[in-house]
Amino acid sequence: MITLFTILAFFLIAATLPLVLELLMVTSAFFLPSRKISGSKSPQTGRLTIVVPAHNEALLISRCVTSLRASANGSTRIVVVAHNCTDTTAQLAEAAGAEVLAYNDRSARGKGQALRFGLQAAIGEGADAVAVVDADSTVSANFVSTVQQALSAGADVVQCRYDMKSVSDKANSSLASLAFRGFTFLRPIGRNRLGLSAGILGNGFALTANTLREVPYDAFSVVEDLEYHLHLLLARKRVHFIEDAVVSAELPVSHTGEASQRSRWEGGRIRVTRLWFLPLLKHILRGRLSMIEPLLDLCGLPLAFGVSALLAVSLIPIHAVQIYGIVSLAIILVHVLMAAWAGPNFFRTLGMLAMSPFYILWKFRLLPSLLRTSQAEAAWIRTNR
Repeated sequence: MITLFTILAFFLIAATLPLVLELLMVTSAFFLPSRKISGSKSPQTGRLTIVVPAHNEALLISRCVTSLRASANGSTRIVVVAHNCTDTTAQLAEAAGAEVLAYNDRSARGKGQALRFGLQAAIGEGADAVAVVDADSTVSANFVSTVQQALSAGADVVQCRYDMKSVSDKANSSLASLAFRGFTFLRPIGRNRLGLSAGILGNGFALTANTLREVPYDAFSVVEDLEYHLHLLLARKRVHFIEDAVVSAELPVSHTGEASQRSRWEGGRIRVTRLWFLPLLKHILRGRLSMIEPLLDLCGLPLAFGVSALLAVSLIPIHAVQIYGIVSLAIILVHVLMAAWAGPNFFRTLGMLAMSPFYILWKFRLLPSLLRTSQAEAAWIRTNR
């Protein structure tokens, strides 16, 4: 007999299963050995242009360019795309040692438009490869050399480790940094060790000129990095993850800035999921099983919502359903502990986990903004820091 509990259990299991399977897959793969880059070696990757898309980033652009120059070598160009700027971003970038491309077009809104403009300009001026670094970020000293080595070894696209650091003592910021680490480190490294495409994180990635010619950067949503990665997958291009080179940014200190950033990211993912679910499913049904993991990733609930749903599953008075809920929560717990271990201050982070119920409540408060963002077109919205 079908009861209300049975219907609720079916709904919650269907909603949480993509997240659970995704985390089980990538977290387990963390213990596999690293894979070497496979592909045809390409000596024509020496001339690297680093494109820095920037919209009113006067506060941080000098720090970014200085960091890139410290990593660069004689074959590296640093190009800042000053996109519809109304502040001194262009002047400060030039003073710090970068070349500046002014891109003023009010109808071309969003980071994706600035990236396409900058990437096309770089290829047109003879770059063998291009990298993308956000204007609010810094890179490790080995960033350029490691990227060039990986591309020369045969990678079409690489994604470096992307760290988002919390500079606040607030529990929300620390837990957001922990969740980000799971998303931008554990997931890509797990995919890489499974031989899957690691994904594009929008910051600290690089690709060859030939790849960019074959798969133009025509991605303009709020999460243009996710969208472009799907284009790469359709073109059978794999992104390799580089663990040793790091690009770093800081989480917003202000409460409004952090809320705005999370709403844009997660709302944008909802929008892309709606658009790409059926195309990915069709490829799977035609035999491209490598698309299963990207589809799971797209359909997976944000971690806070997934945990809440699984707690509800564990309370449903159906034994098999409760077992699913408890096992799934254990998988998420292992994933979170590994993310904590991969970052600084492991024991302090464990202490912060006691505040996770408040973080989850905060995420639920963002739902209206998140749903509004999922309907919005892409636009540059500088995070209030």
